[in-house]
Amino acid sequence: MADQKESPAFTSTITAAAGGEGGACLLDGTPPPCMVVVVGASGDLTARKIVPALYNLYVHDGLPKHFLALGCARTDLTTEAFREKMKGALKRANLFDPNRYEAFAKLLHYQSIEYDDAASFAKLAKRVSELDSEFGTGGNRLFYLAIPPNLYKSTAQMLGRAGLSREDLDKGQWARIVVEKPFGRDLQSAVDLDRTLHKYFKEHQIFRIDHYLAKETVQNILMFRFANAIFEPMWNRRYIASVNIIAAETLGVEHRAGYYDQAGVLRDMFQNHMMQLLALTAMDPPSVFEADRVRDEKVRVYRTMRPFPTHNLWDYLVLGQYGPGEVASKKVPAYRQENGVRFDSLIPTFASMKVFLDSWRWQGVPFYLTSGKRLAQKRTEITIRFKEVPHSLFRSILGAHITTNRLNLGIYPDERITLNFQTKNPGAKVCLRSVTMDFHYHQNYEGPILDAYEKVFLDCMLGDQMLFWRQDGLELCWSFLTPILHECETCSGRSDMLLPYASGSWGPDAAKKFQNPAS
Repeated sequence: MADQKESPAFTSTITAAAGGEGGACLLDGTPPPCMVVVVGASGDLTARKIVPALYNLYVHDGLPKHFLALGCARTDLTTEAFREKMKGALKRANLFDPNRYEAFAKLLHYQSIEYDDAASFAKLAKRVSELDSEFGTGGNRLFYLAIPPNLYKSTAQMLGRAGLSREDLDKGQWARIVVEKPFGRDLQSAVDLDRTLHKYFKEHQIFRIDHYLAKETVQNILMFRFANAIFEPMWNRRYIASVNIIAAETLGVEHRAGYYDQAGVLRDMFQNHMMQLLALTAMDPPSVFEADRVRDEKVRVYRTMRPFPTHNLWDYLVLGQYGPGEVASKKVPAYRQENGVRFDSLIPTFASMKVFLDSWRWQGVPFYLTSGKRLAQKRTEITIRFKEVPHSLFRSILGAHITTNRLNLGIYPDERITLNFQTKNPGAKVCLRSVTMDFHYHQNYEGPILDAYEKVFLDCMLGDQMLFWRQDGLELCWSFLTPILHECETCSGRSDMLLPYASGSWGPDAAKKFQNPAS
């Protein structure tokens, strides 16, 4: 390895051997031939995320040699019309390349279906078989449910009854189903959904997607913790005072009002994204870096979550709903003024909660989880605040509190890791100042970068469930959240507990008792 020159300020350096080889780390194995069947292909998710992800994989040679995508939905479209629709989607995403799209478009096909019609799915099965023979996809099928959650159960049943869930693993032929969150709306509905899926699909066939887990910087949390010996000895109650996890959004409900006004922030963000970030931060190291070993350790974290004292809920939870305000110098309406939202809605758009883990490693350390819409900045980060020095020998000189060390794991938009610590200011007088060590995730890397959905598709095609939910973890998280949801949605003082906050702020003032994101 070449010598690295010291710089006046700390800067991380990645050698060419580690990260400068462009696509060296893009793929982990070549995906086998397969067909992706997108159920709900005429919807927004397909245009915004799914087809752009497949197109980028195609451009970077990440798709199998024998591949095609079959879109199906209620909308009556021809294959040519579907291709034109997807061309428009790629143009809106600034991805369209006329020199590449023509060849990619030949991989896109379309079949109209009715979600509650068995005969329609029988026709789909016939079309799948015909395309499989024509394109040589080896009988491998990936069904992506890009449909409303209330259609998950019936669609899984229809796929199963049409024989589309059958596998022949002896011949290397597989069938997999991808389910987007939400996975139910409480513990009972999550169990019911799982029971229906398992009538036709085995556990190894079910991929429960949480796109947060596919973000590069989220995966980097595990690498940072377990590939380095510096911080792991201090990653416990003896040295850490608190952990803050925030996922803030500047957007309102946008086009999702119909779903969001039934779900709210706890179902939309905490049951999935926030629980995953908590687990990655708190889990013990797995014995090996394999899907089930990693997910075993996450499940152990969920088992240690201390149940909320529902009789004293508001000492551990702050809920809010955004009012009118200004975001990015633009005036925006209150939540109840959004299209599709009830005028008297009591759905929370902000939540901040204090969680404790009853384990040897984390006993007594509060984890503050915060997420909300229409906040001051779009920001996702994890902040580790270490304990104060046990004895300040500088107190007689400085006469001031010494700021504690903080480690910040930035996920979005600042994909970076920073460590704040104290040092002396230059000069004769003894003065402390806080300085920062800083690592930018993409520094000195010039190769292609996978979007979260691109990583999801690769893992699905390769059969790697590392970044997907397992049912036991889901049920444990719902077991933790369901009593909170029940209390929030049934208590007599519900409207009084839903605190208003201005759009463009950091949420209700009461949340400052948990954390101050702007600090």
